[in-house]
Amino acid sequence: MNMSRAATEALIFEYYRTFNAGDMEGFLSLLTEDVVHDINQGEREVGREAFAQFMAKMNRCYREQLSEISIMSSADGQRAAAEFVVLGEYLASDDGLPPAKGQRYRLPAGAFFEVKRGRIARISNYYNLNDWIAQVS
Repeated sequence: MNMSRAATEALIFEYYRTFNAGDMEGFLSLLTEDVVHDINQGEREVGREAFAQFMAKMNRCYREQLSEISIMSSADGQRAAAEFVVLGEYLASDDGLPPAKGQRYRLPAGAFFEVKRGRIARISNYYNLNDWIAQVS
């Protein structure tokens, strides 16, 4: 059964609300068990546990809040997209990236979603890595 466009947009809004609140349990509960995560300029990971591990690393290295969030969805509610700005602080050095020393950054970003059975089944995040590197270097 497909969700309505409004229900899908509310789900994506809740995904970002729980992220901004630091509510990782609530955040992860919005995902299917077999969620597909396409990491910006990286690998595809599958499963809620893999996503939880990814988020644990992200939360160790970065403190981020998302602002200016705009959510759009398909008429059938199966797909959605979001555009937003990441306001962040680089807390701990991440593998293969410049050293962290508390640098702040402001980065436009976007994401695409697939929704199944009332949960997020796929997340593909996009941002300009070179822009981020320039800001923290």
